[in-house]
Amino acid sequence: MKIAVVIGTRPEIIKMSPVIRELVRRKMDHFIIHSGQHYSYNLDRVFFEQLELPEPRYNLEVGSGSHAYQTARTLTGAEDILNKENPDVVLVEGDTNTVLAGALAAAKLHIKVGHVEAGLRSYDRSMPEELNRILTDHCSDYLFAPTDNARAILLGEGVPGDRIYVTGNTIVDAVNENLEIAARKGVSGDLPHVKKGEYFLATLHRQENVDNRERFASILEGMGRVSREFGMPVIYPIHPRARKNMAGFGLSADGITLVEPVDFLGFLRLESNARLVLTDSGGVQEETCILGVPCVTLRENTERPETVMAGSNVIAGYYPESIVNCTRVMMGEQPGWINPFGDGEAGKRIVSILEENL
Repeated sequence: MKIAVVIGTRPEIIKMSPVIRELVRRKMDHFIIHSGQHYSYNLDRVFFEQLELPEPRYNLEVGSGSHAYQTARTLTGAEDILNKENPDVVLVEGDTNTVLAGALAAAKLHIKVGHVEAGLRSYDRSMPEELNRILTDHCSDYLFAPTDNARAILLGEGVPGDRIYVTGNTIVDAVNENLEIAARKGVSGDLPHVKKGEYFLATLHRQENVDNRERFASILEGMGRVSREFGMPVIYPIHPRARKNMAGFGLSADGITLVEPVDFLGFLRLESNARLVLTDSGGVQEETCILGVPCVTLRENTERPETVMAGSNVIAGYYPESIVNCTRVMMGEQPGWINPFGDGEAGKRIVSILEENL
């Protein structure tokens, strides 16, 4: 059995890392294709080294561009490699253009497709990720659903039940494994001007937020109000694109402490020590739930409803008053919720399912 793992963004690398480590542990024949959708492999090389993962065999260097450009370049590049390597199954994770392109390339070559984190839905088709999720699920042969709720969604869309496997979410494995690596390497994630539990952490990167001047300004105002009301800094490791847009839109960040992007292990420690996290990231919603840190989501919907049902997360939208009100609510919550994403064995289950079926 030969397995191809297709990844293109850092969140995909993080969530696929437990699967890759398990493939290595079992000495299974596999290789990695890195599309380079967000970063070149040279920029991601440190990321692979830090997470102690094998280097990709192939690097497509797709780079930035329109959705059609990224999808097309990944599709043609992956097709050439899959024709050459002829794997038995292609694994993709999540909802990016790389995921859709990798799945389509494999399906059209009659190669089995396994979708890690299948069945997530925001029910907002204005989000490109939503279309990628739906299309990838419906051309996959193995749908690794993180929760029973995700399985129910897939069944409701007509996906045959014998293709769906509830495995738990690999983010639990990843958080546990990568915190262990961070501790072993002495990565603290500390910033010199903040102490554990005495700061808010913010992440804001989605195009519907940072590419829209009115919405970006509204969220920044809300975060500034949060800082002033609770007397704690909001630490915002800002992505270069968001910083560029902030300058281009002429926006200020009153009450917000902008810092350079933090590497993943450092961010994980920073996240685990925060009093509360404000984010538009689906992955961060999951991580905070696992880490026992309250979360306020700066969107009007989420494809991680389990976090809301568990009580770790609340959907605030992007109006300042709502952001402040939701922060007040979550500041009063005690982190005693039950993690709904599984026991941290998802990576092992996924690899075992492939072994049993191929």
